[in-house]
Amino acid sequence: MSTFTQVILYTDTDGRAKFREEQIPLTEGNPNARLSQISGATGVQFRESPVGFRSQVHCTGAPQWLFVLSGAMEIGLLDGTSRVFMAGEHFYSADTLPEGATFDPTVHGHWSRQLGSQKLVTLFVKS
Repeated sequence: MSTFTQVILYTDTDGRAKFREEQIPLTEGNPNARLSQISGATGVQFRESPVGFRSQVHCTGAPQWLFVLSGAMEIGLLDGTSRVFMAGEHFYSADTLPEGATFDPTVHGHWSRQLGSQKLVTLFVKS
């Protein structure tokens, strides 16, 4: 069976953001065009970030897919690890603030930044 690798930025039980990968089965379609089952979405939003952009540490407000359309984006975690996503790459951002928690930038969330000489253009697909 064919699968699609979904990179997930999530909040672990300790409240810290982490990355993991899961496989989405491609069980629909035909041998020439394998498809996943349809997932719901509530809207899309485009973002353009200039050269030099870097965010503060934050949590994702609500789970969403993020697709890099042009440029490069680095996502950094508080444990010092980071991943770079280039144009054409994506991840599912679900590192929301744990229920009942008060945001603590030394525990919760991630930061992001634009890399290189090209502005960063992303597409968010809200789930």
